[in-house]
Amino acid sequence: MLRFLAYRLLAAIPVLFIMTVITFVIIHSTPGDYADYVASMLKTQGHASNAIADAAAAQFRIDHGLNDPLVIQYFRWMRDVLTGNFGTSYFFNEPISQVIAQRLPPSLALVFTVHILGTLIGVTLGIIAAVKQYTWVDTFISFIGFLGISTPKFLFALVLIYFLAFKMGVQELGSFYSSYWSYQPMSFGKFWNLILHVWPIILVGVLNGISYNMRMMRGNLLDTLNQQYVETARAKGLSYGATILKHAVPNALHPLAAYQSAVMRYLIEGEIETSVIFGIPTIGVAIVLSMGIGDVLVTATLMLMLGIVQIFGSIISDLLLAWLDPRVRLGDHQ
Repeated sequence: MLRFLAYRLLAAIPVLFIMTVITFVIIHSTPGDYADYVASMLKTQGHASNAIADAAAAQFRIDHGLNDPLVIQYFRWMRDVLTGNFGTSYFFNEPISQVIAQRLPPSLALVFTVHILGTLIGVTLGIIAAVKQYTWVDTFISFIGFLGISTPKFLFALVLIYFLAFKMGVQELGSFYSSYWSYQPMSFGKFWNLILHVWPIILVGVLNGISYNMRMMRGNLLDTLNQQYVETARAKGLSYGATILKHAVPNALHPLAAYQSAVMRYLIEGEIETSVIFGIPTIGVAIVLSMGIGDVLVTATLMLMLGIVQIFGSIISDLLLAWLDPRVRLGDHQ
């Protein structure tokens, strides 16, 4: 297993390098840069003339190397990344490492909470739906799955915000804590306050995750239940429940484990989408804000962090699949 893990980590290095190049080029392909944002702020808020604003923007480009060729800017950024110095954000006016430290942990906590809950509940409902095929239970669970897949996340989030803010009078939706608990040390009260603030975001993501996992598990398990080894186990006297849990379910999990390598991307996209709508200060809001104003170093670094998370999600999926089926980890070395 260690050799299998080492092989996957080495294979991820060129993928990560190519991803950084593509990301950096795409970010710089958009028109304008942060110097244009500086000029716009000087004109609108500082009431500066066009000549003064343009001169300030030109000087900003010179000071920060924005006029250098794209290749030089890329390798300068990669040098800072490899040395652990991600540079300073133009907009946040603080080291990018602090922006990451403030926003990445809560983003990952939300993503993995949604992933774990969606997988556990979805797999459980999928097993129940497959066992109760063509009954009202199967119909009801399938309807919930159809509703979760067909409803866009942003629409579900907007509906939740409408009912919470305008019908129930809930305030402070765009924060992790209420004003009282923001600067208090962690305690059960603060943790409960956190749950009260983030449950709508988790609900939006979990409903979608439940739907995908349920439908996939149901289909896989129905196919597995028709295999000959399942019928043989039943013919030998093994109970129906033991046959499902010990033989059918583990084999039906193989496609679901392979699917985990792709689900991380959808989870990250969903986190960005819902956090922007709810206004939660996560990495998604920082990416959208930095892209809108041309703070390219923040955008590139945050996208790099998300790319690393995606790669590790793929590695975890490979390890899970190798644990379920030893033939996977032996296939590359035979």
